[in-house]
Amino acid sequence: MTASFRRIGDTPVAALAVIFAALFACSASIAAESVPPAGQRVFVCAHSFMIYTAKLLPPMAEAAGIAHVNAGQQMIGGSRVIQHWDLPEEKNRAKAALRESKVDVLTLSPNALMPDPGIDHFTKLGLEKNPTLRVLVQASWPTREGTSGKSFTNETRNAATIASLRAQRDAHRSAWLVNLEAQVRTLNTTIGRTAVFLVPVSDAVSALREKIVEGRAPGLTKQTDLFRDDLGHPHPPLAVLVTYCHFAAIYGRSPVGLPVPASLKDLPQADTLNRLLQQLAWDAVTAHPLSGVRPTPTKS
Repeated sequence: MTASFRRIGDTPVAALAVIFAALFACSASIAAESVPPAGQRVFVCAHSFMIYTAKLLPPMAEAAGIAHVNAGQQMIGGSRVIQHWDLPEEKNRAKAALRESKVDVLTLSPNALMPDPGIDHFTKLGLEKNPTLRVLVQASWPTREGTSGKSFTNETRNAATIASLRAQRDAHRSAWLVNLEAQVRTLNTTIGRTAVFLVPVSDAVSALREKIVEGRAPGLTKQTDLFRDDLGHPHPPLAVLVTYCHFAAIYGRSPVGLPVPASLKDLPQADTLNRLLQQLAWDAVTAHPLSGVRPTPTKS
């Protein structure tokens, strides 16, 4: 028996129904994915390689339609996290915010000395007051390229090659990052669940530096376009890249498509540079197993 269909033009009505249903399901899926995630109360406890995220992150979240809350900040230059923990009670804004359960996400930035017991202390205190607290630990880039030589200057960075950058990246990973990763894993095991995550900033920085060497970083022509001093403090493009990493790690969402931040608008090729920074941040965060963020699977 041959099935019969009413047609609209040359398309069977039954087939149209299937098509409309598929389009509706697709549009519903897109709408669901476009709903901004819930805003988080974020406290930034940092040294100078991360403190600027407290200023740059809120407008990024606002542009994404996220009701981000700056829950406070605490800065000690060149600090280990334990130095923040050891601050006198009357000066310790981080401890106060955690004890008052005013924090959903605590971001920390250890320095070169690992392990850092301050990470453990802050995590355990925060979870006592807010069992759903997430702690994000920044894996920063090495100061002075990982060297201690007095002859090193910021301009020395401009001689970097792909080979030297990758050697530096590998040395940083094997001498420092593995220790941070081990502490994060051990702490999560002790807690009994995954509450501490890593923000793989150093990976994103390495990727951007390679793009500059290759001539594929719009508006950036030399390594000192990223660094403003010998130690390695960031110029705006690097600070924005780092903050995009934090946006991705906190909200589990790609920053790609967000508008150009005010700090980049006067730079040449700001739009294309901003797009590159966003993609590098997302790639780094989704690639690292301790970030807690994975790319959205492509639907067939």
